[in-house]
Amino acid sequence: MRSLLWLAAVGLAVAEDGLNAWLRYARVPSASHHLGKLPSAVVTLNATQGLPVHTAGKELVDGINGLFGKKLTVGKSKGTSATVGTVGAYVDKNPSAAAGLPDLIEDGFYLKVSKGNVLILGQNERGALYGAFHYLSVIAQGNVSDFTLTSNPDAPIRWVNQWDNMQDGGTHGSVERGYGGDSIFFWDGYIRDDLTRAGQYARLLASIGINAVVANNVNANASILTPENMDGLARIADAFRPYGVQLGVSLNFAAPQLLGGLDSFDPLDKTVINWWQGIADTLYKRIPDMAGYLVKANSEGQPGPMTYNRTLADGANLFARTLQPHGGIILFRAFVYDHRSLNQTLDWKADRANAAADYFDGLDNKFEDNVAIQIKYGPIDFQVREPVSPLFAHLRKTGATVELQITQEYLGQQAHVVYLAPMWKELLDFDLRADSKPSTLKDIVAGKRFGQKLTGYAGVVNVGTNSTWLGSHLAMSNLYAYGKLAWDPELTSEGILKEWTTLTFGQDKVVHDVINKISMQSWPAYEDYSGNLGIQTLTDILLGHYGPNPGSQDGNPWGQWTRADDDTIGMDRTVWNGTGYAGQYPPEIAAMYENIETTPDNLLLWFHHVPYTQKLKSGKTVIQHFYDAHYRGSATAQTFVTLWRKLKGRIDKERYEHVLFRLVYQAGHSLVWRDSVNQFYFNKSGIPDELGRVGNHKYRIEAEAMELKGYKSYKVSPFEAASGFHCVVTETNSTVGTAKTTLKVPSGKYDLAVNYYDMALGNSTWELFVDRKLIGKWKGDLEYELGRAPSPYIDGQTATRKTFKGVKVKRGSELKIVGTPDGLEPAPIDYISVLPEGIVD
Repeated sequence: MRSLLWLAAVGLAVAEDGLNAWLRYARVPSASHHLGKLPSAVVTLNATQGLPVHTAGKELVDGINGLFGKKLTVGKSKGTSATVGTVGAYVDKNPSAAAGLPDLIEDGFYLKVSKGNVLILGQNERGALYGAFHYLSVIAQGNVSDFTLTSNPDAPIRWVNQWDNMQDGGTHGSVERGYGGDSIFFWDGYIRDDLTRAGQYARLLASIGINAVVANNVNANASILTPENMDGLARIADAFRPYGVQLGVSLNFAAPQLLGGLDSFDPLDKTVINWWQGIADTLYKRIPDMAGYLVKANSEGQPGPMTYNRTLADGANLFARTLQPHGGIILFRAFVYDHRSLNQTLDWKADRANAAADYFDGLDNKFEDNVAIQIKYGPIDFQVREPVSPLFAHLRKTGATVELQITQEYLGQQAHVVYLAPMWKELLDFDLRADSKPSTLKDIVAGKRFGQKLTGYAGVVNVGTNSTWLGSHLAMSNLYAYGKLAWDPELTSEGILKEWTTLTFGQDKVVHDVINKISMQSWPAYEDYSGNLGIQTLTDILLGHYGPNPGSQDGNPWGQWTRADDDTIGMDRTVWNGTGYAGQYPPEIAAMYENIETTPDNLLLWFHHVPYTQKLKSGKTVIQHFYDAHYRGSATAQTFVTLWRKLKGRIDKERYEHVLFRLVYQAGHSLVWRDSVNQFYFNKSGIPDELGRVGNHKYRIEAEAMELKGYKSYKVSPFEAASGFHCVVTETNSTVGTAKTTLKVPSGKYDLAVNYYDMALGNSTWELFVDRKLIGKWKGDLEYELGRAPSPYIDGQTATRKTFKGVKVKRGSELKIVGTPDGLEPAPIDYISVLPEGIVD
């Protein structure tokens, strides 16, 4: 590692795999010029090995050595020093200093840098470690100036949820909605023997102020509570403890029956209550500093208190009371709805969005003090745009935490770059106007608006064993931003991004400009080419939540509907004529959303059912906006590749190539999104694109129109997932297929783009020839290269593109594709585009 740091110091781009993320401690420019402004020794106050103050001292030694090449001694020094510890420990040694120290709340820290001396004091040991990480972040960005800072967290709960399963397989694999590899905690039904990555994860989280991790899936397996697995949970807690990160546990509400052998899991049954008390006591005996529980109940078929006609408060309080002797808390999810009772066809007023506020109605003052309600930011499910959940304005006595999703379940699954901080900022800054007073979401979840003490943030992260943690280097900016905003929601998206970029990639201005431009354009671009005007992410919600499938948004049992027909589209959520959802908001906001004229266009179809010809405030019709936005968004995605290529040689090759591969893929898949959604609504509405683009692709040659041998035409479902509603597949799984055509373009150089389907049923091989010359050969192995959900189908999820640039062709040249199937994957091809250089069809 030291040799790598030396190479970085002399300006070479050193290969990195992403494991250290923003804690690389890479040598800063002109490091030797700053040595006099740095401490020469580290003094830790009352440090115990394995606890955060000791860790803080070690981080300071390692960080300053890595960043500046200066080796600090440990203990008192005649020169300058960095002193780190708790306020209490410092005042014990310096009683007269107490009057000059600021007030700190739990986890807060005080940091003073003066002439090479550094004082880092935490309200507790965790706060001291946070202060050390903050100091290292500041100097890693090249700032060695004197400064004084008092920093307190905006909210006490700053948790991470991991949706890790006890074992691989099943519907969701090792990590549900995880795209960065297998679980770092569990394997084959048990806790892993090697928890090195768990400790590394805790280190990253501590550096951004996260104080607890729920390691197992909210869809919990009751076996997490076997004695052997409780021993394993204690080992996870041991790995977390040096970084001040506490362990939380997700529970299966029916565990007394599933695991305990009881005939009931009724939360008011004394036998059930005693069983759960025994579980809490046993866990805390193993893990005295356990944070508490996370519970999902009566949602998506999960068991819960309503199974016995009990209230959600009855269920939450069951666990809360077992935790109270130990100081633990429970986060009880508001994601409660019964998909079995939703019927789009029979009930115009049926609306999953209503569920949370309805189910919690009248319960605000019924919860124990150590209960917080964990509420998804919007009322449906982590869509590319949703209104803020009205439930935040309903809970005045019980604290709320906002649930954000770092893993990009509906937002490209880390195969598409989407920087989420701008979306989160928009949500946190939204004013719900409770009682006609300022009531921003950030103030509600900080406890400032209604005065609750137990409030904060819960982020669904879902890291895995991939060295990039999330499956993509750029996606880590979202984890960094989540921690920073949970600590201080007043920070700006661009400011957070700049800091992350410096710590992750260095100070090169070109690198900063490129990453800033890609990142800040990424959410608007993704919204444009996936689903806009509040229609939700038009993905396949019945399968992997990844590729385009707008038809799946209606007629499903999950309540994610658009009510699109031949003439109209959108959910009517008004009080006067619709589901009544708008009326769940405080009066000022309810009035805004009730009226189509005052509803923002970007949420129009969330709240209103309108004709495709409805005019927006821009003057465009809804359908033309769809067409234009999808073309605009996909065009923006093409620019990401060009921008990133400017960084060749400016960052290490490993990360450069990793990101480039994904951006090239995203550029191609954004076209799949664009064409699928536009074609679907063109067919449904019958209204043509005013610019004549939709369904007209002059550079394309449909595979089914080529001369086929060993290939046959195949009707794709959903139809819009193929350019001409058909693709070609090999006649059998052992037949090599050939598709060829004679080119009629003028002689010259062209970019040849092949759109094909990479199914997770094998690894087909394709070869592209022009006049018998091999232009390229590739394998269908994206299920190994990208972390996104695999699919066995020929659809918008598996559709992708391979482009060969600058190929010389002549008028009359023969273009041929040879597809070799593998396993059950029949080497499917959609079309070939022969593009003038620089043109994207």
